[in-house]
Order: sequence, then structure tokens, then C-alpha cells
Amino acid sequence: MPNRQTRIPGLDDKILSLYAKGMSLSDIQIQIQELYGAEVSESLISNITDSVIEYVKIWQNRPLESVYYIVFFDCFVVKVRQDKRIINKAVYVALGIDRSGIKDVLGALDE
Repeated sequence: MPNRQTRIPGLDDKILSLYAKGMSLSDIQIQIQELYGAEVSESLISNITDSVIEYVKIWQNRPLESVYYIVFFDCFVVKVRQDKRIINKAVYVALGIDRSGIKDVLGALDE
């Protein structure tokens, strides 16, 4: 890495991507070691994943339009780690189209 650089460029995005796919902090730590040969602490990984919590809360509390002309309800299945094993979970999504034709995810809920 260049002088004065403390992190690999794009590392935060890689960590968030792995975390979103259901990997544990220790699994992410191992993957980063294998991919980049870099030692990364679980506390750093935890800090990076916690950094998006604020944005999630802002998104959850954003004001919605009073009217959506079309609302779609759909479901997709994701693999998540639960009780030390990988399981399939359904995620239900509501997508609205407002007066301007803009699509907006109104909410998501897991089973």
C-alpha cells in the first residue's frame, strides 16, 4: 500500500457486501486475509458494518408520498446465517410508483 494509506481502497464496500451476504465477522476476517493478505480486526469490521446503521435508520424514517398510483408486492429468498447454520429466509418487499413515475421501495420485511 502507498505511504500514509491505512486501508485498502474499496475495502469497506467489500466488507459490507460480504456482511450483507450473511457472513460472520470472523468469516469476513478470513476472506480479507485470503483475498488481500491483510490482517483486519473483527472490531474494524464491526465498525464498518455499524457505520451503515445510521443510513438505514434515516431511510426507514423518511417521509413517504401520500399517494402511490401502483404498488407491487414481491418476495425474494436470501441465505442468512442463523444459529450457526445457513438457512433460506423470505424477504417481502413493497415497491410503489409515485405521481412522477419514480419507483420507491416502501418497505421490506423478513418472515
